[in-house]
Amino acid sequence: MAPSTDSVVALYPGSFDPLTNGHLDLIRRARRLAGTLVVSVLNNEAKQPLFSVEERVEMLREATAGMGNVEVTSFHGLLAEFAARRGATAIVRGIRAISDYEYELQMALMNRRLRPEIETMFLLAAEENSFISSRLVKEVARLGGNVSGLVPKFVESRLTARFLNPTKV
Repeated sequence: MAPSTDSVVALYPGSFDPLTNGHLDLIRRARRLAGTLVVSVLNNEAKQPLFSVEERVEMLREATAGMGNVEVTSFHGLLAEFAARRGATAIVRGIRAISDYEYELQMALMNRRLRPEIETMFLLAAEENSFISSRLVKEVARLGGNVSGLVPKFVESRLTARFLNPTKV
């Protein structure tokens, strides 16, 4: 019999700018591995996000409504320290390609050095999502391309509104 995951708190951090179907796939899969999955938006002031932290949290909450063991929040500062404050024993990261792995490995090793009691779990992107990135979605949407099937419908609407009238949204 497999051990219970009820007491496991896992953290899935990211910029989620914007939320994609690839992110949602990882959330659905990661929530089966933990009693609680904390999906958290990184507040990185060094980046120029399209959507505010509050908007990204709102989109994540809408997308995960009904997923009983998923919490949505935001954080700033060191991921390892935030994970420790939340009582997480695992950090979930998605891997689409070898280039992702190289970056994520460095981050995982630094997090392990800072907090050795917290493990990093890599989940491979589903084949149909392996090419999707928030950066690419924003670029296609900015240039008027079709992003349906890459993001939830409500995110597609927000992207369209943002690029059609950037001062209103």
